[in-house]
This record gives sequence, structure tokens and C-alpha cells, in this order.
Amino acid sequence: MSWIDISQTLKEKMDVWPGDTHFKYDTTMSIEEGDSVNVGTITMSSHTGTHMDAPFHYDTNGLKLHELPLEYFHGETLVMDVLGKKVIEVDDVKGIDFKGVKKVLFKTRQNGPASYDDFTILSPQLATYLSEKNIHLVGVDSPSVDPLTSKELKAHHALKEANIFILEGLVLNEVKQGFYELFAFPLKIEDADGSPVRAVLKDNKRT
Repeated sequence: MSWIDISQTLKEKMDVWPGDTHFKYDTTMSIEEGDSVNVGTITMSSHTGTHMDAPFHYDTNGLKLHELPLEYFHGETLVMDVLGKKVIEVDDVKGIDFKGVKKVLFKTRQNGPASYDDFTILSPQLATYLSEKNIHLVGVDSPSVDPLTSKELKAHHALKEANIFILEGLVLNEVKQGFYELFAFPLKIEDADGSPVRAVLKDNKRT
């Protein structure tokens, strides 16, 4: 069994959502400067890089990060190759045998992470279909499931209504279509709208 890191590396000058807080790591204590330890501070948005959306992010009455059930962050997962698609539609997943998994990750590109200027989105109608297949988490290698300029966030809200949580900003370049075990735990931040995630896949060689 092998591990595959599907997380973005958090670093200065990385792309962030236009107008959002840029990532910054500052050293506040340094062994080289005579301190007994190295200590740093981190400044960033709760939606930096690979991250989990809590429903509270787009719905005032939605669940907050610390309220999300842990089972959504771990379990057997299908990675689907939908390279070249601008919008992932129901027709793109019809006929797929999910084999009992509750999580699906969509690979839309071979070189990532996706640019904020051009990325694949999800059709709102897809949410209902995936819910009928008992999917409870969707992951994308795009920065969002909705267009950059969207104010209505139709896919976000459709997924919420279908009780499907959202994992965004994945790096799936080296991942082949197939079944894996996903680990994608966000930080436990009270009342938060989201959190960066260290997302990894474990290849269990299931076909």
C-alpha cells in the first residue's frame, strides 16, 4: 500500500481567492537568534489551498466546522477522471459503479493546482444524482465548485441540500482513476466556516 499526498503546499505567494488573505509564515522565535526553540505564526484565510468548506461558509444557518461529523473526512473514495470538462454534469457520472463508496473526487486537470482564472465547476443537478448514490462528500481539484464570479453559489447550495460536504483545491495530478482510502481532516476550529486540510490517499489496490 502506498500514500499519495493530494494537498497543496502552503507557502508565500501561492494563489488565493481574489481579495482573500494571502498566506504568510513569520518566525517569532529562532534558535539561530538565541532562543531555545523555533516558533512561527501563520496568517491565512480559512479557505487557503486544499480546504474543507463548512456549510456555514455559504449559509448562515449551516453547520460550522467543529460540528461536522468525523466520518465525512475518512473512508473509501472513488477518484474519477473528467479531464477537459468545463462543467461536470450528471451524464459524466451516469453508469459509474460507485461500489458502495460515499466519497468521490473529480480529477479535471493533469497540471495543478487549478488557476483561479480558469477552473472546472459542478452542475447543481449533479448533487441530487450523487445523493441518490449515497455520496456524502465531493472533492475537486478546482478552487471552487461554482464559478469565480458567482453570487448565487448554486452548486454549493445544491450540495448542502443533498447533505454532501465539499473538499476543494485538491492536487490530483499523479492520481489514476480508481478506488482509494481518503484521509482529509480539517482543523477543529470552533464556529469556523472552513479550514485547510492535509488530504492524502491510501492506495489499497482495489479495482
